[in-house]
This record gives sequence, structure tokens and C-alpha cells, in this order.
Amino acid sequence: MRGRGGLRTRVPVLVLAGGLLLAGCSGTGETPAPPESRTPPPPRPVSLSLSPADGADAFAPGEPVKVAAENGTLAEVALVGADGTEVSGERAADGAKWTTTEKLGYGKTYTLTASAKGADGKLVEAASTFTTATPKRRVSVSVNVQDGETVGVGMPIVFMFSGNVADKDAAERALRVTAEPATEGAFHWFSDKWVTWRPKEYWKPGTKVTVDAGIYGRDLGNGTFGREDRSASFTIGDKLVAVADGSTFQMTVSINDEVVREMPLSMGKRSSTTPTGTYTVMSEHVGYTLDSGTYGVPADSPAGYRTWVKYAVRLSNSGIFYHSAPWSVGDQGRRNVSHGCLNLSVENAGWLMETSKRGDIVVVRNSGGRELEPTDGWSVWQMPWDEWKSGGKKK
Repeated sequence: MRGRGGLRTRVPVLVLAGGLLLAGCSGTGETPAPPESRTPPPPRPVSLSLSPADGADAFAPGEPVKVAAENGTLAEVALVGADGTEVSGERAADGAKWTTTEKLGYGKTYTLTASAKGADGKLVEAASTFTTATPKRRVSVSVNVQDGETVGVGMPIVFMFSGNVADKDAAERALRVTAEPATEGAFHWFSDKWVTWRPKEYWKPGTKVTVDAGIYGRDLGNGTFGREDRSASFTIGDKLVAVADGSTFQMTVSINDEVVREMPLSMGKRSSTTPTGTYTVMSEHVGYTLDSGTYGVPADSPAGYRTWVKYAVRLSNSGIFYHSAPWSVGDQGRRNVSHGCLNLSVENAGWLMETSKRGDIVVVRNSGGRELEPTDGWSVWQMPWDEWKSGGKKK
């Protein structure tokens, strides 16, 4: 072809097999080199890690024994006590990890053996002999909920240890609370023996809760270990809230936020006013003797009493109940005349106790009394959430 000025221009031509000519951009004319063939690297050797390591002393028997294979899979694992008893365990789905499924004994010697095979087919073996801790002291723990129980929406979970706990973080790791649906909550320590878990807000009715106090074999600090585990599963029932108003002398009972009953009552007189605040039902009694001596006031003193009642429901450790009080029916709905308890007629007290359950909420308003303390019984709703979730641990 000729371009301007009669100059000849060259059009690059690509010749394909079969003689087909294609015009296009010119190339280098060089044939590309085939990709270099690479030899795959040799497989990495398998390695084993055992926990606890060989020679370990004072291993906490509540902690899991673990074996892991890197760059391979486990072939055999065995954990055997000095008496020849084998400890059970299970292998992970990937075949590379193994963990005990039962706890060990205190002050015992165990031997852990394991083998693993890598991609190169080579077998690697390892062993560990170790001794578990011997406690200086063992503590037990109690839980305020019962297995299979249905409780109210205000129910806290109270753990009481039989001795002081130095490592509170370790204790909390051993105390597990799981709920369906998931529920936000936190622990709060009221003393070195007393820790309570509560949800941020009232439980939702129908929630299923499981408590596992897995303290056995756990190091709780200063040579203290747990004595035995405890567990319980319970269900949250209907939301029952009873509001006692000292200005109207009435108690209003709601179930699932609908008022179902109003009843006259009488609360503490001026010399023994009922503390104001949110109480949680602790226990229920049929045929109960109210005794002022249980909270420091002798029954034979001017302010004392010792009285049998047909129905009594505990709201605090300081002696606040709602209970049947036939002697004050003429005052109920009109004036406050009690020693601090919530007086109801026999019929109304019986109905409320039959309808309610542990963990239900009783709110006292306008009583003229002091503010209820969060440490008085299960009155955990008296503490603001931000203060509660701070934990209450001594620094």
C-alpha cells in the first residue's frame, strides 16, 4: 500500500496454519517458552503437642487434657492413671485434635501417649507424665434454682460458696449460664463467697435457662479448688408483677402486663415502715410462724412478735413477707398498721401465692420507708445495670 507522498507502508501479516493470512500488529516473531515445571515441595513433617507437658506438677484436674497434631492426623491417643484406669476423650472431626471428656482426680499421676501420621506416611510418637494438684482446701457451691422449676421473670441466679474465693475470674469461668433465646446478663460479687448472675432486663417468658457450676477441679486461687459440680435447668414462666401502693393501700397484680386483680392491703406503720423498691419472691410457705427474733428483735419486746399465719411468702432476708393477716382486714385498704410486712386477707394471700411463683416481682411504692438494699434477699433490681455489670470485685 502507499500512503501519503507515495510512501509504501507495511501492514503486519500473521500467517496461520493452512495458509490463512491475517492482518494485524506485528509481533516479535519469537516462540514463547513453555512454563517451567516445578517439583512440589516435600510434605512438612508432622509434629505433636501435648498439654500438660511432660513433668508438669499441680495440673488442675478440672481443666481438659489436650493433644494436637500439626501437618498430620492423630493415630492413637491414650491417657492412663497410675492404677491403669483409662480416661475417656474424643477426637475432633478433622482428626488432628483430641480432648478429655471427663475430669481427673486430685493428687493423681497420669501418663498421656499419642501418635500421629503425616502426609509422608511417617509415624511420630510423644508422651507426657504429669501430676494433678492436691488442694489446700475444697469449697462447694449452692445454687438458688431447682432443676425443672418454672420461675418468674425477675429470678436472679445466686451462687453461694462454702469458703472465700480469691480468683473470682476463674470462678466466673466455671459458672456458666446459657439461655434460649440468648439473654444479656452479668455477674456481680457481693462478698468473697456470694456472686449473683442476673439479666440486664427481666427475663422473657418462655426462656429456657441452664446453669452449670463446673467448679470441680478448678483452681479458685490460694490453693482452693472446687469440690463438686452442680447444674440445673429451668423455665421462665408468665410475667407476674404485684405493685403495693402505700398511698392507696391497694395491691395491683398484673400478668403479662394485664391487670388481673386488685386487693386491699396494709403495710408497715410509721414505727416500722416497709422499705420501698423492687423485691423478688424468694420462697413460699403454708403454715408459717413469723418471728421478729429471726432479724434481731426479741419476740417478747414491745416491737416484737411471734405469729402463726396460714400463707407467707418471703420477699427479703430482713423479714419482709406478704402474708395472710385476718387480724388487720379492717385496716386493709385504709391504713398501714403492720410491722413492715404486706398484710392481705386470707383469701387474697392464698390466691396470690397460688398464682405466683419464686422469681416474681413485688414493687413497693409510697410506703414512707427507706430504700430497699440490693443485698437484702434477691433484690437485685435495686441496683442500676451499669453498677451491676461493674462486677463488684474488690481491686
